[in-house]
Amino acid sequence: MSVKRNKVTIPELYGMVERGERISFLTAYDYPMALLEDRAGVDMILVGDSGAMCMLGHPTTLQAKMDFMVEITAAVSRAAGRAFVVGDMPYMSYQPSDEIAVKNAGRFIAEGGADAVKLEGGARMAQRVEAIVDAGIPVMGHIGLTPQAASMIGGLKSQGRDAETALALMEDAEFLEDAGVFAILLEAIPARVAEEMVNRATVPMLSIGSGPACHGQLLIVHDILGLFEAFTPKFVKRYADVAQTMTAAFESYVHDVQSGAFPAAEHTYRIPDEEWGRLSQLLKEEEE
Repeated sequence: MSVKRNKVTIPELYGMVERGERISFLTAYDYPMALLEDRAGVDMILVGDSGAMCMLGHPTTLQAKMDFMVEITAAVSRAAGRAFVVGDMPYMSYQPSDEIAVKNAGRFIAEGGADAVKLEGGARMAQRVEAIVDAGIPVMGHIGLTPQAASMIGGLKSQGRDAETALALMEDAEFLEDAGVFAILLEAIPARVAEEMVNRATVPMLSIGSGPACHGQLLIVHDILGLFEAFTPKFVKRYADVAQTMTAAFESYVHDVQSGAFPAAEHTYRIPDEEWGRLSQLLKEEEE
């Protein structure tokens, strides 16, 4: 399928919302995956701190470090000719102070080639958002299920399922909008609550597990391809079982190596007969 190749920008994202077009959003953590996503027409790519789990095998996102995040963001940015790239600020890269937040956000742009950064938290992070935006760096907010604060919100579970917490999420969104975010990611929020938040919003609202009313949808690429087996969130739709295909390929390779079927003649290089003859003569002369 042919897709338009113009680079997606923030004005273009707003234009999509105004035209009623849905924004497609996926994670990527390396060059090959980002290249395929960009080729397929994905509008936005999040280089998520979930890479600590999907790529490095850590139990949570908290183990993601700035150097790791910047390096993989740079790889994704090199592949994304069209998609808008968002670098996910890892745990403790922005919480301590405005100065630290701005410095690390700047690394995502200058070293990672990202178009924007994302950070978790509502009202309590509005000051950090404002400082980063004032430095000229676009910020995406993230509220609802915020994995970096899982211990504070009762674990990795849906948020806003009672009136009080739903109202608090709506207030968080307002704080973030006032602070200058260009978009907000809503994670694991009940669909009716998210719809009300969308109706109140002045910026694009993106969903990961927050229903169809949002202006766009995000999923973890390893989840939709069946490459992450630790757990599968309720909101995930699997589009392929790549793990099964890869496992079958690996098993075939092991069998071919063990049986001698690989490498075959077509997988080897040849030395011309005349050069082989010369080499044989040279070896014979050495022996003499």
